[in-house]
Amino acid sequence: MLDPLALAQALIRCPSVTPEDAGALGVLEGALAPLGFACTRLRFEAPGTAPIDNLYARLGSGAPHFCFAGHSDVVPPGDPALWRTDPFAAKIEGGVLFGRGAADMKSAIAAFAAAAAQHSKAMSRGSISLLITGDEEGPAINGTAKVLEWLAGKGERIDHCVVGEPTARTHAGDTIKIGRRGSLRAEITVRGVQGHTAYPQNALNPIPVLAAIVSRLAGEPLDTGAAHFEPSTLVFTTFDVGNAASNVSPAVARAAASIRFNDLQTPQMLASLIEKTAAEVTRVMGGEASVSIDVGALPFLTEPGGFTDLLTRAVLLATGRAPLLSTTGGTSDARFIKNYCPVAEVGLAGATMHKTDECVPVAEIGNLTKIYAAILDAYFAAPPG
Repeated sequence: MLDPLALAQALIRCPSVTPEDAGALGVLEGALAPLGFACTRLRFEAPGTAPIDNLYARLGSGAPHFCFAGHSDVVPPGDPALWRTDPFAAKIEGGVLFGRGAADMKSAIAAFAAAAAQHSKAMSRGSISLLITGDEEGPAINGTAKVLEWLAGKGERIDHCVVGEPTARTHAGDTIKIGRRGSLRAEITVRGVQGHTAYPQNALNPIPVLAAIVSRLAGEPLDTGAAHFEPSTLVFTTFDVGNAASNVSPAVARAAASIRFNDLQTPQMLASLIEKTAAEVTRVMGGEASVSIDVGALPFLTEPGGFTDLLTRAVLLATGRAPLLSTTGGTSDARFIKNYCPVAEVGLAGATMHKTDECVPVAEIGNLTKIYAAILDAYFAAPPG
């Protein structure tokens, strides 16, 4: 048996700010190996990125193969003086565990391991694995995606997966994420003619042109939502000219937007909309506009059915509360896993993730362990088709 609280504390005490591992994967490997897990450390790197350590641990070799996936890296704590305790001390005060990674998502990793330890006592078939990356909070280039490619190259197949992101609203498991909207970054550049502000007729100021484009794009909804998704959203994040002179109108102005889009949209459709709007505005106001698109993730959905029903029943059994099926929130590594098997996200409440004084009630770690154990029991009793 494993104590999930003690393991969560040990993991938090490793300051594994992306891309540093700081011993976190070693702590987890030390907990899993005595249970019979075959542990493999995988280090990947790519030009222009930091090398990343990952851990793949598997118990058993047959089917069905159930995987828990997550990340041991954390975001920086910020100014430690603003925390009530050392962000990497993993102190408990008033029944609450404080520390960077307490919610996102070292406590969930500890619950993975503790649930697997409980189930292993009666395990008679199939396999349980943990796929833990150190690159989720960073570029997500040398982590989960490459581990999955490595597994495929070895002929290993994952049948179903649960990601332990902090997806709950208030209580562990109260929300199951069955999909996510896609993400896209768009940058719009307008080029005009630089000039003296006293003689605006001799210049073409790109700022009003870009402002008109921004106003049009920000003023119209992209859609009203889809069957399982909220409406797509376009949010401008910056408007820059880089001009320090007070008597010069600039030659170039740029704006960037973050778009979260559902399955009614595609990157091509969104790019076309932005390009069309920019062309219409510049045709009237002048200037030259260009648009660049960087796609972060495509939307995906695990259709409600056998797997999501199993998860719902397990959460209800463990907590007495039926969970909500949702696709809200940002991106996660589930966007890579969905290419290999059905995937859903079940975890703790995320209200404090990435914040000063990130924390989780100790009781919630125990509750999440119960949920994961119930999922394993139900899964291996009657695997979904």
